[in-house]
Amino acid sequence: MHVLALDGIDERGLAILREAGLEVTAAGKMNEEELKDAIRDSEALIVRSATKVTAAAINAAKKLKIIGRAGVGTDNIDVTAATERGIVVVNAPEGNTVAAAEHTIAMMLALARNIPQANATLKQGIWEKKKYVGVELRGKTLGVIGLGKIGREVARRARGMEMKVMAYDPYVDPEQATRLEVELASLETVLQAADFVTVHLPLTNETRHLLGREELKLLKPGARVLNVARGGIIDEAALYEALKAGQVAGAALDVFEEEPLKASPLLELDNVIVTPHLGASTEEAQVAVAVEVARDVVRCLKGEPVLNAVNIPVVRGHVAEVLRPYLQLAEKLGSFLAQLMESPIIAAEICCNGELAQYDLAPLTSSFLKGLLRPLLADAVNYVNAPLVAKKRGIRIREKKSREMEYFANLISVKVEGRRESHRLAGTVNQAGEPRLVNLDGYSVDASPAGHMLVVPHLDRPRIIGPVGLAIGDHKVNIAAMQVGRQEIGGEAVMLISVDSEVPREALQAIRQVDGVLDVRYIYL
Repeated sequence: MHVLALDGIDERGLAILREAGLEVTAAGKMNEEELKDAIRDSEALIVRSATKVTAAAINAAKKLKIIGRAGVGTDNIDVTAATERGIVVVNAPEGNTVAAAEHTIAMMLALARNIPQANATLKQGIWEKKKYVGVELRGKTLGVIGLGKIGREVARRARGMEMKVMAYDPYVDPEQATRLEVELASLETVLQAADFVTVHLPLTNETRHLLGREELKLLKPGARVLNVARGGIIDEAALYEALKAGQVAGAALDVFEEEPLKASPLLELDNVIVTPHLGASTEEAQVAVAVEVARDVVRCLKGEPVLNAVNIPVVRGHVAEVLRPYLQLAEKLGSFLAQLMESPIIAAEICCNGELAQYDLAPLTSSFLKGLLRPLLADAVNYVNAPLVAKKRGIRIREKKSREMEYFANLISVKVEGRRESHRLAGTVNQAGEPRLVNLDGYSVDASPAGHMLVVPHLDRPRIIGPVGLAIGDHKVNIAAMQVGRQEIGGEAVMLISVDSEVPREALQAIRQVDGVLDVRYIYL
């Protein structure tokens, strides 16, 4: 069997492949045409971040069984195209945690003490001490946005430097934060209190420009901002304005909205420190991710379960054919509820009714939990590790099943609970094999869980639907479908609206101002 390893995969990872008796071809970055030709007869492909694994390249492969990403993100791989071909995509979610955390601390120290600027001027023969007076980290407040694996490692190191650590993470239970000696708070509270703010989130529809103009205005004068996660979480145009106005004292950026970065007004500012996406660039991390992916490739080609599958749960034979559409449904139900919740999730439940009850629920539960955790954790959670990630975050998991059938031959009902709220959602698969949402918080609906959606709880009375539609249309967003569910005339009801494009924050605010609307939540599946 042949493995094509690109982008300079570490030799220790390649050694594992060769020791397993696999033929290995190692090369550098390839463009699409080169990859289409090289991958034609390969059973496995391993890349880092340079080579783009497009749908055209995947479809040119005749024997491909697995694609490995030696790193966390899979942005350079068309995962949908791989899934459609039944090709497993794996990543290495653990390998670069320490490297990214240490780079964050290094950037924070450099930002606090003006180290790059002082280094540059001294090399020019200029001895300038007064200009580069810095600040100490001891006693300062660090705001960590995203308390996942890397965020936690940053918090531990900051505590070691006698910093106070506050964090915003709607997926973390306060008890978990307390054990880390971290104060959990709202995004607004963290931004208002922090002397340094560091983001450790994946780039999703929900996190894009999470720190924009309004959020940066919440920072106290003299605050400093860091991003060693993903470009786009911080609105770079808004950050430039805040730095120029003196609202933000400095910024340290390892990632950018467009990479590789060739030009940006941020580069013109003396109080901005930049590095070329070096968060995972340590010798140890490159070895770790190469070894982690190589071991999964060997497992896959031997017919064994992989540990870090991004796209395909390990279900085989006849059961796989039966469960496949329900696995997709369970993941969508989890993702929908995750985006509906406003408070940390402390419990989750999945219940299967009908013919599904005869099967092991583990694959369905993993799919549900992957969907539930993925909106915030992205590639750090997969079908295999989702139950463990949920457990580590203090989420209690319950599984139920019943052979009883009422309206549907098969029904998956899920529930999530927070300290202040809970939501229920149910779905099924129709005769065409398409997933459908059939119940939301006790309201009967019939909607496709796909694309851009709005959930609008409201009072059941006239002159609600029209103004909501106008608020959406006024912002150039087209409505594709709308469902309204109610339990009694004149009581509370819910609108489930599918739209054709992303809904801007201004549109959401306009909907909230409609008399009779109780709330609005934007969902992207």
